[in-house]
Amino acid sequence: MSLNRSEKEAVISEVTTLAAQAQTMVIAEYRGITVADMTKLRSKARSTGVTLSVLKNTLARRAVVGSQFEVVADQMTGPLIYGFSADAVAAAKVVAEFAKTNDKLVIRAGVYGGKALDANGVKQLASIPSKEVLLAQLCGLLMSPMSRTAVVLSALAAKKGEGEAVAA
Repeated sequence: MSLNRSEKEAVISEVTTLAAQAQTMVIAEYRGITVADMTKLRSKARSTGVTLSVLKNTLARRAVVGSQFEVVADQMTGPLIYGFSADAVAAAKVVAEFAKTNDKLVIRAGVYGGKALDANGVKQLASIPSKEVLLAQLCGLLMSPMSRTAVVLSALAAKKGEGEAVAA
């Protein structure tokens, strides 16, 4: 089904808006994936704030012109699904996790920070913990010295209390 000019302009406008708000884009080839598997992938993506779209490649190329995602315009050929996310690792994580369980989804490329990533780069980006996990680890590191100090002080107080009990 071909789109008329106004529908094409609407698609380009929508993708341009997505690209402007996103930090990361992942491109994957979906040839041979069943509708049920694609539905699972889309629902997982939606729950993590990732926008997945199957687009005409010419429209996608036009939409990313002038954005940080233009660096992979030459890779936009074949049946592709485009994943955009405002979170730096969410799109890569969703696509890479799905690709582990479904060998028909082939990660083609990605972009983060204006730099093109190959399939291995996308997988490495996906292995980075999420922002929430990193913040929790940072809080744990900051709390560790304080909790150790509290344990030492309570142990000293208990030992001093034992010494006073023996003397009495």
